[in-house]
This record gives sequence, structure tokens and C-alpha cells, in this order.
Amino acid sequence: MKVVVQRSLEAKVTVNEEVVGAIDHGLVLLVGITHEDTTEDAHYTADKIANLRLFEDENEKLNLSVQDVGGQILSISQFTLYGDCRKGRRPNFMAAAKPEQAESLYEEFNDRLREAHGLKVETGSFGEMMNVSFTNHGPVTLIVESK
Repeated sequence: MKVVVQRSLEAKVTVNEEVVGAIDHGLVLLVGITHEDTTEDAHYTADKIANLRLFEDENEKLNLSVQDVGGQILSISQFTLYGDCRKGRRPNFMAAAKPEQAESLYEEFNDRLREAHGLKVETGSFGEMMNVSFTNHGPVTLIVESK
């Protein structure tokens, strides 16, 4: 799995001009799944992200996790994270998991954030054309990978 993690002041995702997920402060996650990923990858990545210290404490040090600050998560499936741009001008998405496998692991990832870490997780609509808008706070952006 590959997840782009962005600290956010607010975020929302719309499908066909309808808001399908929105959060106040927290993290926006762009979640990519490859055909080699397993449930263990979903759990590892969710656990890592839930405990990453990406928020400032009273001394302005990044010492607090999304859980510590009562933050929320907006999780968006993003197969294009596995686009290979090394050859030609059109990305090759062969490394991205097939939709059936990807959707199952994406749900497993989100469920792990909810159930094991008690986080509020909003999502987009898997496989749909989505518009994501948010305010990146910091900006703070990291990439977390399970492999």
C-alpha cells in the first residue's frame, strides 16, 4: 500500500456535486493499493498513520497524533498512486490492484482506523470520479508505504 498523508484544517469530497464525505481538522489520505497487498499491509499502514506524530504540541513540536488531537480522517481511494511514468507520456497502471481486490483492502484499511483506533473516518465513493478539496495545514505531506 502507498498512502499520501496530508494534515488538513478541513476537507471534503464530492461526487456529482454532492458532498459524500467531509471532516474538520485531521488527515486527508490518498490510498493506493497494489496487487501484492494483503490484509497485513492494510493493518500495518492504518496503524502507522493513526500513530504518526504530525500535529504540534504546546512547544510547536510534531509530537501529537491524529488521535491525540481529536482529529478525523478523510480517506480517498487513489489507484493513480501506482501509475508508472518512466516510459512514454501516458502512465501505466499495471501495478494498481484490480478493483475487486482494491476495494476490499481499502475497506479493511478504513475499518482498522475506525475499530482499532477509534477514529472518525469519512470516505469518497470507490471507483467514482471525485473532487477533493482541502486546506493543507503546514503544509505537512508524507508518503507511508507498507513495503
